[in-house]
Amino acid sequence: MKLDAEDLKKRIAPLFQENFTRFSELGAAVSVWQNGKPVVDLHGGFCDVRREHPWASDTIALIWSATKGLGSACVLHALQEHEIDISQRVAEFWPEFAQARKEKITLAELLSHQGGLCALDRRVDVLDYSAVIRALEEQSPLWPPGTAHGYHARTFGFLLDELVRRIVGKPLAMYWREVFGQPLKLDLWIGLPEKENPRVATMYAAKAGKPPEPRKFYVDLTTPGTLARKTFTLPYGLHAVSAMNNISVRAEPIVSFGGIGSAAALAKFYSMLANGGDLDGQHFFSRETLRWMTTTLADGIDCVFQIPTAFSAGFMKNAWNARRRIFGTSMAFGHPGAGGSHAFADPENKIAFAYVMNQMEQSLLPVKKSLRLVDAIYS
Repeated sequence: MKLDAEDLKKRIAPLFQENFTRFSELGAAVSVWQNGKPVVDLHGGFCDVRREHPWASDTIALIWSATKGLGSACVLHALQEHEIDISQRVAEFWPEFAQARKEKITLAELLSHQGGLCALDRRVDVLDYSAVIRALEEQSPLWPPGTAHGYHARTFGFLLDELVRRIVGKPLAMYWREVFGQPLKLDLWIGLPEKENPRVATMYAAKAGKPPEPRKFYVDLTTPGTLARKTFTLPYGLHAVSAMNNISVRAEPIVSFGGIGSAAALAKFYSMLANGGDLDGQHFFSRETLRWMTTTLADGIDCVFQIPTAFSAGFMKNAWNARRRIFGTSMAFGHPGAGGSHAFADPENKIAFAYVMNQMEQSLLPVKKSLRLVDAIYS
């Protein structure tokens, strides 16, 4: 499948424009790459609700859970460099993790959301890293590890971060910049430097409206005591979208949902993954490590989302019996973010896609604004 830049732009540009005129987009950008090179880059709208600051080519935005893809790549790279297989047990590298019947959990189970650690019994602050790690060490799995999977909305980033710290001796955010961010010159951050703040689009909460599907999940999300509610509120804090616009919060290296960057940088990162782990004359991943990213490890009804989802080692995949594909092909993998951000790699066609925006939708999975553009690529 060979993309023609002019033809693809003719197909995508009108749909992208419709996102503003028909679907209430405020500001957004989309980037499509193939064979390690950009094919289409579009941006439009505004960085603020007063429409005083147009979205520019260098505008960056919060990508929410799309950050998990960056964090997963860091963990897999660390495993690769230290010749560690994902079949090995987490406790081999993180001894304190073995508490509360977790001694047999493998890296593969943890990375594919099968560990049963999507929520915590202890109430700890999301900005208190040490307290969250202690709580995870003492937490009993919420289901027998390896028997089911459920999206780890908040805890996942802490699990990734601590694995990198245990294996390479430095925080994941630092590893991200050293291994990927700086070598690839990515305008994509986990913990934003203060000098970059003037370019950040303000993030706005979803407007009230009819709850999306699946209805039961979104009802549970607002019901105290449910697994969905606990998963998305523990560790507690930073629940208001407006809090994420705070400069001090942007500086926090929150691997679960704190990444900030441009669509072009996010697509460039996934282009490296789609292009066999190579980009700009640099080699990042072996064929075996890329196989971990493309191979589905968990597929079926998600204990948290209550619909079919699928995961490889750290990345989301198309579920076998999902209503619609959210990634381009069966080999594709990536990670969406709450409210509408979306990104993936398609190694089969060496295509990468990224969409970022600042007016959130009432959805934690990809919405029509990005999915229409994905469909246009493959039409």
